[in-house]
Amino acid sequence: MRAICVFCGSSYGSREIYADAAARTGHLIAEQGYTLVYGGAKVGLMGKVADAARSAGGKVIGVLPRALQEKEIGHEGLSELHLVDSMHERKALMADLSDGFIALPGGVGTLEEIFEVWTWGQLGYHGKPCGFLNIGGYFDDLIAFLDHQTREGFTRDVMRAMAQVAETPEDMIRLFENYSPPSAPKWITREEET
Repeated sequence: MRAICVFCGSSYGSREIYADAAARTGHLIAEQGYTLVYGGAKVGLMGKVADAARSAGGKVIGVLPRALQEKEIGHEGLSELHLVDSMHERKALMADLSDGFIALPGGVGTLEEIFEVWTWGQLGYHGKPCGFLNIGGYFDDLIAFLDHQTREGFTRDVMRAMAQVAETPEDMIRLFENYSPPSAPKWITREEET
């Protein structure tokens, strides 16, 4: 694993623990010798994670749609900033540049990003780890729903287990470093389930 992508909010959220976690995550990624890949903005948690990685001497790659450059305020102090034409290009490039994906607290965009790369993993497009960094219980209700979805038969246990959950960046990195993608296919017949 060489590069870790972090999806997170362009806002700070309502609790200081989110900004603290973003800073700890960015610092740890750099300290462990990984490259940080993220959405390219200097605002909110996105700016926090990037600034922390840079201050720890890490390489930081941002990917930002041109249409959002002014709204999300493109970060000028990065190792690389790739400007792309669409959100689709942004996600595809971030995925190509990364060997693992962490979702920090964020809004709908953060969820959409982590769910898309997790789906790609389920479909066998990649074997990279995905995880929710559950700071202060932020993802508790979502995790409960994912478990419910699995119990209801819409996600197989092996596919649900692909989405790692940790409460600290250190634990998440350890999970990523020990991750093995499932060898079982996503699709099985009803007869194979019994």
